[in-house]
Amino acid sequence: MTRVRLSVARRREELLRAAVGQIEARGVAAVRIADVASALGVSNALVLYHFSTKEKLVAEAFAYAAEDDLAHLRKLLGRRTSALRRLRTAVRWYAPTGQAKGWRLWIEGWAAALREPAVREVTRDLDRQWKAAITEVVAEGVAAGEFRCPDPAGTALRLTALLDGLAVQMTAYEGTVSRARALEWVDEALARELGVARAELTTTKG
Repeated sequence: MTRVRLSVARRREELLRAAVGQIEARGVAAVRIADVASALGVSNALVLYHFSTKEKLVAEAFAYAAEDDLAHLRKLLGRRTSALRRLRTAVRWYAPTGQAKGWRLWIEGWAAALREPAVREVTRDLDRQWKAAITEVVAEGVAAGEFRCPDPAGTALRLTALLDGLAVQMTAYEGTVSRARALEWVDEALARELGVARAELTTTKG
């Protein structure tokens, strides 16, 4: 059967989707160019034509996989409602018990970043984008008088550290923490960081 000739952009997207799938199935260390090629029924040479090394393929695959989650995060934080409500919605969505995708993939990315400069650059940039988005909305809430927070950037870092840590525990060691308990801790941390009563997280209107 003859394969349909795709545009460069569509071919790259197809390869990136396949790479994400192979990384999730095999892990960064074990995945090979040949695995991605085999998944699509193409040659190794074609994969290397678009991504000259495995490291570059893996780095771009992580960036590709994160695009949807980052776009959804910005959508949640951009809603026309209170900063407090936007923040709670976003952190609960991104928590390992929420609907954000790919925690296993992120954990693979963090591990690879220890040794692969290209992967480290990509994951660091994605991490900065997440923290910057949270920082901006915290600062908006402070300016609007919704809550008090002397260090929005520090709050963003601590919240993401909690979410990332819970994700590792719940992904690597299933059953360690229940969904309900994890969300309870997330709410407690958010309320503490913003200096509000936890009850305000669910009663705030607007």
